[in-house]
Amino acid sequence: MALNANEQALLDRVETGLSIGGTWQPSTTGATLDVHDPATGEVIKTIADATVEDAVRALDAAVAAQASWGATPTRERSNILRRAFDLLIERKEDFALLMSMEMGKPIAEARGEVVYGGEFLRWFSEEAVRVRGDYRQTPEGNGNMVVSHLPVGPTYFITPWNFPLAMATRKIAPALAAGCTVVIKPAQLTPLTTIFFAQLLEEAGVPAGVVNVVQTSKSGAQSSALLSDTRLRKLSCTGSTPVGVKLLEASAQNVLRTSMELGGNAPFIVFEDADLDRAVDGVLLAKFRNIGQACTAANRIIVHESVADEFARRVGERVSAMTVGRGAEEGNDIGALIDDKAVANTARLVADAVANGANIVTGGEAIDGVGNFFQPTVIDGITPQAAIMREEIFGPVLGIIRFSTEDEAVEIANNTEYGLISYVFTENIHRGHRMIDKLESGMMGLNTGIASNAAAPFGGVKQSGLGREGGFEGIHEFLSTKYTLLPR
Repeated sequence: MALNANEQALLDRVETGLSIGGTWQPSTTGATLDVHDPATGEVIKTIADATVEDAVRALDAAVAAQASWGATPTRERSNILRRAFDLLIERKEDFALLMSMEMGKPIAEARGEVVYGGEFLRWFSEEAVRVRGDYRQTPEGNGNMVVSHLPVGPTYFITPWNFPLAMATRKIAPALAAGCTVVIKPAQLTPLTTIFFAQLLEEAGVPAGVVNVVQTSKSGAQSSALLSDTRLRKLSCTGSTPVGVKLLEASAQNVLRTSMELGGNAPFIVFEDADLDRAVDGVLLAKFRNIGQACTAANRIIVHESVADEFARRVGERVSAMTVGRGAEEGNDIGALIDDKAVANTARLVADAVANGANIVTGGEAIDGVGNFFQPTVIDGITPQAAIMREEIFGPVLGIIRFSTEDEAVEIANNTEYGLISYVFTENIHRGHRMIDKLESGMMGLNTGIASNAAAPFGGVKQSGLGREGGFEGIHEFLSTKYTLLPR
């Protein structure tokens, strides 16, 4: 399937090189990597593939720019981030189309990601000028204590393929607001959006060397080299828990500051008193956003036995009416999964659930033909033995588990090593407050299927990660606290 003229014109505007020290450069070896449209399998652009040497040169540039960027007045940093926000919103359609082409998500959702991702630029443009210190007397009265917050220093970001823009803005915006320079490694599968965003940052006035982009097919070697470099002071990664564990081990050698947004296994609890219309709307949003390829996706739909039949019927009707097709084309609800491995894994989890006693309400199969498509699926009667109870689905599959008591629902929800987000639907405000206390997750949506917001602290507990992104807390991930005593 050939690209249309608008798509090709947009791709032609995206740089092909690595951004190092303010210039776009080829790899030192001339190596390249291909970017594919997962809906067609076609190569849409060929770009530079960074070597370890390239990554070290990017860190050189970030280190060289750190002192001047850290000393840049916060109002100037704020203004640059605000200009970046304005430019991004002005070019919403370009970024949405680019994301749909390289990642597969429906264009309507891609537009939503541009708005969501842009909010981190706007939020942290405001936070840049609001970093507070403290000044107080010692308890003994023999001096004054000054507490200040200073930039951590050069940072290294590893971003995933599923939200190419939002994961970049969520990390870059607070770093720049705090006065830190950046080396970012976008996912090999979806690097174009990050490259295009870096071009926008240049236009917004970010100085040379402050943001450097080194996409690569050699992620492990690149990360090892940078994490062992004593000039690097901060790592932030969004990815799987096994990868996060390895990165934490490597980061320990230089005692790096780390932020980790890792795996999830989100419970979505529907109690017997829930507003079912609202719960159905909520679960479709929480499950099928981004084709189910989100760490915040509802993974285990835990429904009270008294309403489970009706809930499954309503959800099944809605899901069976969803349209499947290329995300870059208007009107499709479900786009292509990121690659053929994702399709195979989704099929494996569905087959395992059925083998362990569940039944398919609708869907359940990969779609033959061009592209990585899987039918939007509803499975009822998931049993404790099913792999879905333990593994992230990362696909358009909604699995229903039934429960009878509140305590049982909490036990099922917490029976996982993950703890990123949970969702609860109940009309009982007291029960809602009990769930806030009882559910082991860093975030919770009460009677809503989406909770992410740039003004809120995003992050998990247990093996879902460390640190927070967004909110008042987000900028402090990039600041070190310094105490000074002023004797009297």
